[in-house]
Amino acid sequence: MQENMHLVSDLALILISAGIMTIIFKLLKQPLVLGYIVAGFIVGPHLDIFPTVMEQTSIQEWSEIGIIFLLFALGLEFSFKKLLKVGSTAIIAAMVEIVVMFCVGFLSGYTLGWTYMESIFLGGMLAMSSTTIIIKAFDDMNLKKEKFADITMVILVIQDIVAIVMMVLLSTVAVSQQFSGLEMLYCLAKLAFFLILWFLVGISIIPTFFRKAKKYINDETLLIIAIGLCFGMVAFANYLGFSSALGAFVMGSILSETIEGEHIEKLTKGIKDLFGAIFFVSVGMMVDPHILAEYWGLILIITFIVLVVKAFVSSAGVLIAGESMENSLKSGFSLAQIGEFAFIIASLGVTLNVMRPFIYPMIVAVSVITTFTTPYCIKLATPFYNFLNRRLPDRVKERLDEYSITDHVSKHSNSVGWKKVFTISLGQIIIFGVCCIAILFCSFKILYPWAVAEFSEIVSVGIINAVICVITLLAAAPFLFGIMHQGAKTQDVYSQIWRESKQGRVAIVVWTFMRIFGACMFVIFILSKFFKFTNWVVVLIALAIVIFISFSRKILKRYLRIKENFMHNLNAKEDNLLEK
Repeated sequence: MQENMHLVSDLALILISAGIMTIIFKLLKQPLVLGYIVAGFIVGPHLDIFPTVMEQTSIQEWSEIGIIFLLFALGLEFSFKKLLKVGSTAIIAAMVEIVVMFCVGFLSGYTLGWTYMESIFLGGMLAMSSTTIIIKAFDDMNLKKEKFADITMVILVIQDIVAIVMMVLLSTVAVSQQFSGLEMLYCLAKLAFFLILWFLVGISIIPTFFRKAKKYINDETLLIIAIGLCFGMVAFANYLGFSSALGAFVMGSILSETIEGEHIEKLTKGIKDLFGAIFFVSVGMMVDPHILAEYWGLILIITFIVLVVKAFVSSAGVLIAGESMENSLKSGFSLAQIGEFAFIIASLGVTLNVMRPFIYPMIVAVSVITTFTTPYCIKLATPFYNFLNRRLPDRVKERLDEYSITDHVSKHSNSVGWKKVFTISLGQIIIFGVCCIAILFCSFKILYPWAVAEFSEIVSVGIINAVICVITLLAAAPFLFGIMHQGAKTQDVYSQIWRESKQGRVAIVVWTFMRIFGACMFVIFILSKFFKFTNWVVVLIALAIVIFISFSRKILKRYLRIKENFMHNLNAKEDNLLEK
């Protein structure tokens, strides 16, 4: 009981100090995140002037819950559809900035004498900017409606997605202590597979559940369900070897596509603020003034890299993507800081014992400095642009403003039409292929072992194999139909290409047979798993099954029902807004 009271007193100390510091930082017109970090420094173990936290282990566990809620809230604000609608500018700019800054961070760490793993983690930390701090700065400066602000916000969204992926990859590298090409490819493929599967299953089930149970759900129930789904996905992600942050982000992004997404965001805001405050206070508790005094030179070097090199690289990335020099500089200068993801990546490195403890408070110190300088960097972009504009030759300025990376894309109608067909078909094949693989996994790893364990004493193994094979094929049939089926949009483009190009006709025929061949190979794999037929018998049976699937009305109806339900759930949020 006494230990529990220690936790209560620690939380009281943390929240009271955080509350006082937020008031002070609001008066100073500074980001609240800095107030939390300063509060953590004051009540941390390295400063004996004020009362300190006694149960640091428990606080660390609470801070991990804070990370979960921060990423869950980020997912609720995120939309996959909005990202797909964005042009290439932000995507190209984000990838240029992330790749170059990762390399700069790695080379900087390696030059400073850090270990291989420390240099890799430093690259990951320097590649990410702070969404929280930039949003706050844009709000305070009334810049959210500016074009460069829109570009910057999309870049931040892409950075957040890459940060989630990077955390998974860094964890894998830290555990294996080496780069293995095949292992990294496997990790990426596994991550992509489960991200697609989670999104498909989530959109197919969760909005339907909310729609059917709407009259039974009030605010309290909705809050409990949302948090339950969040922690359920976190547990499932951990079971599969992914991070808690990834699970929380994925569930938040799924719920954001539902009609209740905005409502859930409002309901969970208070919880996110509470646990987020605990997380950032725990970050401040890690700051050791003795380490800062000892390594002040390294802090200044990393701060210079973030403020100068990162601003230049980010500006160049936006410029390469086709934006004007003015917007490029404003976006680049806005991104010249590190924030919450740097804390999380640094914490991950310390937890996995691949980083020395002094690096964490150094990164926190750099983040604090660059957070203070963010508003001034944004303001500095305009006079710096004016300075360059006065000194650059007119011909150079015209070339920079007119430059667009998309101008080099061919506009030939046949190539564009074929590209459209391929894009639509490939997306459909990937989606339905993921569903088929998931059905195989459930059948081979879950259903079949259970059936053998429960019924092997009652019926023969051959009968069990036949039953499970039929169940697997029936479950996969509508998705196999989707792999072979051509949608209405695809058929229209096919018709146009067929009329305009003989080469297009050959490509259409080849591509159609490839899709049918893929479905056949999938069926052959299932049959080979359960039966010991000769190869030619398996091929003949597979062809017969594929032909049956292609012409079955019942399978067509199941396919259309699954597709219509998914599309209805996916567009329900927009349809609801239009009705209002």
